[in-house]
Amino acid sequence: MAQSVENAFEEFRKNYVDLDKNIVKAARDSRDNLLYNIKEFDNKDNFFDLCQDFDLHFGSFSRKTKCRELDDIDLMIGIAASNATYNNYDSWENVRITSGNVNPAQIECTNPDGTLNSKLVLNRFKKELEKLREYSRSEIKRDHEAINLNLISKDWAFDIVPCFHTVAEHDGRSYYLIPNGKGNWKKTDPTIEQERVNALTKKHSGKVRETIRLIKYWNKYGQMPTMTSYLLETMILDYFDKNNDTSDWIDVRFKDVLAYISQNIWYYVSDSKKIEGNINNLSIEEKNKLQTRANNDLNKANRAINAEVNEKDIRKSINLWRDIFGDEFPRYE
Repeated sequence: MAQSVENAFEEFRKNYVDLDKNIVKAARDSRDNLLYNIKEFDNKDNFFDLCQDFDLHFGSFSRKTKCRELDDIDLMIGIAASNATYNNYDSWENVRITSGNVNPAQIECTNPDGTLNSKLVLNRFKKELEKLREYSRSEIKRDHEAINLNLISKDWAFDIVPCFHTVAEHDGRSYYLIPNGKGNWKKTDPTIEQERVNALTKKHSGKVRETIRLIKYWNKYGQMPTMTSYLLETMILDYFDKNNDTSDWIDVRFKDVLAYISQNIWYYVSDSKKIEGNINNLSIEEKNKLQTRANNDLNKANRAINAEVNEKDIRKSINLWRDIFGDEFPRYE
């Protein structure tokens, strides 16, 4: 129950949108414990030489842009090259790595042509994790690009992604090479996304992350088709990139970002890493439905703001916000 729109949003975000602080702490402790266990794999007989300098916490949990509920935590685990090489002229999504002749695990994970098979690398990580007593009752499976560790005692799972790190290429950039789901590897660099979120958060005085989480909630709990978290987050960051002045009020920012999504859902959306090109792969039907939903909720948001600011009718305003966010949004007291 709330007596003002501002208090309603604060209560809503605290109880239903933002991750609970105790859950965040427990998840970080669990993550750090897992990383400690994986570190012990290094230099074991018949395992890869690991390189902790290239370990990464990545994904929305790391960027603090994940909304409830916490379902997955992404980790990249660095593998030392051990004389392995790669073809830097391969397309970004299908990079071939030629195994070195030093590390036995690399040699055992090669194809007949000498290239390193990422599926076999993932299987080797899966096999090693299954040996740990702490995770013996957990569900451990190989996904296309990661090992999924679903902890029995926790609400969240881990996506564990082995990776290599390249030297600087001709364009001056270095990349992380991760499994591409087909046996080879692909280029990525999550540090770019993290840096972009940090820079825009500074530019907009801390308003970015809370806006992303609120829009993600809107996207997640709608009845219409949804966007991937990565596409949605990129579009929101594009909005903040293109605007120097943003409102101090989160309801106004929500309305403005919704307008941006509606106006740009049909257009090219470049990934923040400048590697993948256009990440807007929504179908025509999905774009139509998402634009319709965004426009309908934008209309309600405008009416809610008008009811609060001009009509001084807080009950009406809060009821309109409840139409957008559902019954979890507080009622007017």
